[in-house]
Amino acid sequence: MDSSLHQTLTAWRRHLHAHPELTLHEKETARFVREKLTELGIPFEAGIGGHGVVATLSRGQSNRSVGLRADMDALPIAETTGLPHASTNPGVMHACGHDGHTTSLLGAAALLARDTSWSGTVQLVFQPAEEGGGGARKMIADGLFDRFPMERIFGYHNWPGLEAGTVAVHDGPVMASGGRLIFSIKGHGGHAALPHLTRDPMIAAAHLLLALQTVVSRNVDPLDSAVVTIGILQAGSAANQIPGEAIMRGTMRTLRMAVRDHMEESIARICAGVAQTFGVQIEPEFIRGNPVTANSPAERDMAAEAVTTAGLPLRRDMAPAMTGEDFAWYLGERPGAFVWIGNGPGEGGCELHNANYDFNDAILPAASGYLAGVAKRALGG
Repeated sequence: MDSSLHQTLTAWRRHLHAHPELTLHEKETARFVREKLTELGIPFEAGIGGHGVVATLSRGQSNRSVGLRADMDALPIAETTGLPHASTNPGVMHACGHDGHTTSLLGAAALLARDTSWSGTVQLVFQPAEEGGGGARKMIADGLFDRFPMERIFGYHNWPGLEAGTVAVHDGPVMASGGRLIFSIKGHGGHAALPHLTRDPMIAAAHLLLALQTVVSRNVDPLDSAVVTIGILQAGSAANQIPGEAIMRGTMRTLRMAVRDHMEESIARICAGVAQTFGVQIEPEFIRGNPVTANSPAERDMAAEAVTTAGLPLRRDMAPAMTGEDFAWYLGERPGAFVWIGNGPGEGGCELHNANYDFNDAILPAASGYLAGVAKRALGG
């Protein structure tokens, strides 16, 4: 990538970083993408599955096709970086690097548009609502693969802690399946000084929170990976009252779908036992999220070959992460591969979903080059 394009992409990325939009509200981000695609002379369709944009690049006589995907949404986090391009939208920031993903896909579009060495069709998928908003599923439901044919699909996520520009290609799972947990604990409220006349949902919630930690430690095979985390416990409005209800919310992650099923059964059993012990009602709700993100073997190898061809450092020894990624829904429809590209050191809080995070603009050439390269590899393979 020449320095001029790198500078342009850096300016685009910092503009997006300064103007983040939450899941399902990516209107101006999508407008920015459309403007840049127009400048590049690349046709597109907008409004796919919400604010999604799909651009199409075709060249030559080949009927081969491939998809490249980037996500666009930001997070409800107040930025603390103090950077000149910090978020101007209070309480919202690109704390996961989707601004960089979007920009690098625009960079790949620019590289492919200039390159006359390939033949076929590249579908550039700019996806909204990755952060729990069901963006991938909505684009699929809106006819993504029927309206924009692609034989396989590729994407990436920046990865703090991995050396900048290094690409990690996993042989097995890349990221975990996700699921949300909601527990409604209904007791009988009353005066704090008369606890014997109540059924305290907070005591039950406390025991339930601790008991849920045994799901992983005592119900899951130690050779499997799993996580149960409770992030919210809400109850009460007065210091001298025992409330009538408590709500707990959390998440669970697994690397095998069979483990997810077993964990749900274990959680339901624990809820029933705690409810009986403390004389309350506990209603667990399981909201299943994305499946496990796992690469297809042939596409995994294409990705690794593209990395080597591009002259980028390659890692094949990285363990999977328990984070989730809705790219998994695409992999349920088409073969493909999802890789990590190193963002550099994570010191000082420059970690995913951290208020001090920032995408590393120095890796834009590597990211755009990888995306363009793997598309060409897929079209020629």
